[in-house]
Amino acid sequence: MTAPAAFHVMAKPTGAICNLDCEYCFFLSKDQLYPDSVFRMDPAVHEAYISQLLAAHGQADEVVVAFQGGEPTLMGLEFMRRTLELEEQFRRPGQRVLNTLQTNGTLLDDEWGAFLKEHDFLVGLSIDGPREMHDAYRVDKGGKPTFDRVLRGLGVLQRHGVDWNALTTINAANGDHGREVYTFLRDELGAQFIQLIPIVERVTAEQLPLAETGWGHRSGERPMYRQEGDLVTHRTVGAEQFGQFLVEAFDEWVRHDVGDVFVQMFDTALAHWMGMDQMGMCVHARTCGSALALEHNGDLYSCDHYVEEKYLLGNIRGDRTLLQLAASPQQQAFGRAKLTTLPAYCQRCDVRFACNGGCPKDRFLTTPDGEPGLHYLCAGYQRFFRHIDEPMRVMATLLRQGSDATGIRDWYAARDGRGGSALR
Repeated sequence: MTAPAAFHVMAKPTGAICNLDCEYCFFLSKDQLYPDSVFRMDPAVHEAYISQLLAAHGQADEVVVAFQGGEPTLMGLEFMRRTLELEEQFRRPGQRVLNTLQTNGTLLDDEWGAFLKEHDFLVGLSIDGPREMHDAYRVDKGGKPTFDRVLRGLGVLQRHGVDWNALTTINAANGDHGREVYTFLRDELGAQFIQLIPIVERVTAEQLPLAETGWGHRSGERPMYRQEGDLVTHRTVGAEQFGQFLVEAFDEWVRHDVGDVFVQMFDTALAHWMGMDQMGMCVHARTCGSALALEHNGDLYSCDHYVEEKYLLGNIRGDRTLLQLAASPQQQAFGRAKLTTLPAYCQRCDVRFACNGGCPKDRFLTTPDGEPGLHYLCAGYQRFFRHIDEPMRVMATLLRQGSDATGIRDWYAARDGRGGSALR
C-alpha cells in the first residue's frame, strides 16, 4: 500500500441536510443512504476526523480542514469551536491548519462573522450570479428565492473582513451570460477568488420525469442520484453553452483582471500550459482520487460526486484509518481509472493536455468513432481551450522568463488596437 503524499477530505457534518432546496443539488437525495440518521456528526467521529487527518499529513506544513454539506453552519458555532480544540490537541508542533467552510450564507450573523475572522477561516459562498439567475434554482424549502439572504450573509463576511470566495454554478439559467455573471461577481460583490462549476445532472430515462422536479423533499417522490444514465435534466448547462460562457468570462478576465482576480478554471489552465498537469482542479488532472468525501457518520467515499454504495471505502471509526482508506487499492484504482479509461478520441485530442478528459462522472457520451466515455461537455471544453491557447502561451512564456503574467494586458491592448507594447 502506497500512502498518498497528500489528500483532501470534504467533511459533511450534517450529511445531505440543508436549509435550502436548490433544485439542481443532487446531494439532497443522499439522505436516502441513511434513513434512520439524525444527520449530525457525533463527537467520536468528529475527533476521529481531525486526529486522523492531521496524523495522515504529519510531514505537511499545512493541513486543510474542510466542511461542506448539506449546510455545515447548521451544526452551530459550538461544533466549530470544538474543531479548533481538536486541532490544537492533535496537530504536531509547527503544523498549520487552514479551516475552510462552504456555505449558502443564509445563516451567517455577526457572531459567525467574528468567529470566522478571529480564526482565519476561508469561506466559500454559493451564489449563481445576479438575482434572476441565482433565484432560478437556488430556493428554500418553500420554493422562495434566496438571493437577498445570501447577500446579507456576504455582508456579514465583508463587514468582519473574512476571506471568502465565490462558488458559482453554471447551469441552463445563467449559461448564456458569461460576461454578465463574471462582472457581477467582480464588480457588484467584489469577489477576487471565483470557482465556476458546471451543473451536469446525469439521469436515466426512468429517473428523468422525477429528477426534472428537483432532488429535495419539496419535489415529493424522488430518486437517489447515482452516476448512471446518458440523459440530463433541463437545468443542465449545454456543452456549447458552457464553452461560450467560459470564453466570455475569460475574455473579460484576461484583458483586465489577471493578477487581481483569480478564477480557478483559468488558473488551472495556465498551470497546464506550464506543463503542470496535476495542478489545480481535479477534474482536469491526469489522474484523481485525492479528494474524498466524509459523511457525518464516518463513512468515507471515493469522491463527493460518488457518494453511493459501491464507492464506500469504509468507516474511519472501523479497523482502518483515514490514511489507510485513502491509500487502499480500491481508491488508488478509482484515481487511476480517470487516465486508463480515456477514449482514444480524447488521447488524440490537441487539447488533451489541458482537459484530460474532464471528470469521469460526466463521461457518458460516445465518441464520433463509437467508443464510450466521452465527456458530456467535450464540445465546450474544446471551444474554450482552443480559444485561450494563444494568450495562455503568452502568459506561460512571461512566467518562464521570470516576468509577471499581468503583462498579458499589454499584449491584448496592442492586439485590440488600444495602444500598449506588444510582447515578443
